[in-house]
Amino acid sequence: MTAIGFIGLGNMGAPMAANLVKAGHQVTGYDIVPAAIAALAAAGGRAAASAAEAVAAGDVVITMLPAGPQVREVYLGNGGVLGRARNDALLVDCSTIDVETARAVAAAAREAGFDMVDAPVSGGTAGAAAASLTFMVGGDAAAFARARPVLDAMGRTIVHTGPAGNGQAVKICNNMMLAISMIGVCEAFTLAHKLGLTSQTLFDVVSKSTGQSWALTGYCPVPGPVPTSPANRDYAAGFTAAMMLKDLRLAQQAAGAAAAPTPLGGTAAALYQLFVDEGMGGLDFSAIYRFIAKSETKI
Repeated sequence: MTAIGFIGLGNMGAPMAANLVKAGHQVTGYDIVPAAIAALAAAGGRAAASAAEAVAAGDVVITMLPAGPQVREVYLGNGGVLGRARNDALLVDCSTIDVETARAVAAAAREAGFDMVDAPVSGGTAGAAAASLTFMVGGDAAAFARARPVLDAMGRTIVHTGPAGNGQAVKICNNMMLAISMIGVCEAFTLAHKLGLTSQTLFDVVSKSTGQSWALTGYCPVPGPVPTSPANRDYAAGFTAAMMLKDLRLAQQAAGAAAAPTPLGGTAAALYQLFVDEGMGGLDFSAIYRFIAKSETKI
C-alpha cells in the first residue's frame, strides 16, 4: 500500500483516484469542488480540506489539473506542493500542459530534492474508469521506475518517453494527429453521402483498406458502423471538443517555439475553434462531423 495525495478530482482525476483506492492504496484527495471530494471518500478514499493537506498525506503526490497556470500555482505557489510535500516524495503530474511549464516545474522539483515525472494520459473518461489509460511519462529513469507501480493501477500502457517534458511532447503530437485524422474521416463521410454512398458501405471498404485509421474503426464519427462510438450517443463526450482545442493550441504553441511546420495542425486548430465558438465545446470531439457536414461551413 502506498500513501497517495491526489489533487484534481474532475472527470479524469476522479476515476483515476478511485482505481488507486481499488488497488489498495491509501488515497487522500482534494478538489475545489466539494462534491468531488465527497465522492472519493464514498469510494473509500480520504477527504482533504485543502490541497496542502492532500500533499502532506502522500509519499506520492499526483495532480490532474486543467492547464499550465494551475500546475505552476499548485506546485510553485506559496504553500504549494514543493513547500508541503514529504521528504523524498515522488511527484506525478498527469495534467496535459505546455512543454515549457512541465520542464520548468520539473527543474524546480529537482532543485528542491524531489523526483518528478510528467505523465499525461490518453484514453478519455472511459479509459480512466476502466484503468486502461496510456501514460506518456517524461522524467529520468529512476523517477519513472518509482512511478511505474502507481501508474499501473490506473493504466494499461505505460511508456517512458525520455526526460522531463517529453510526456507532454508526445501527448500533444498524438492529439494533433488524432484531430487531423478525425477531420479527414469526417470529410470523407461527407463526400461519400454527397455521392450517394451509405456510411456502412464506406466503412466496410475503408476499414479494410489504406484509408483505415483509429478515428474510423475505433471512434467512427457517424452513427451506425461502430456501436460504441459517441456518434451513437448523440456525441456524449468521451473527450470533449474543447479539450481537443486546448491540446491543438498547445501543439501550435510548441510548433511555434520549435519552428516546426504544422499546416494541417494549424488548420485543425482553426476548425475546432470555429466549432467550439458555436457553443459545441461540451460535445465529443468527433461531433466535428456535424460542423463539417454543414453545407455552409467554410474552412
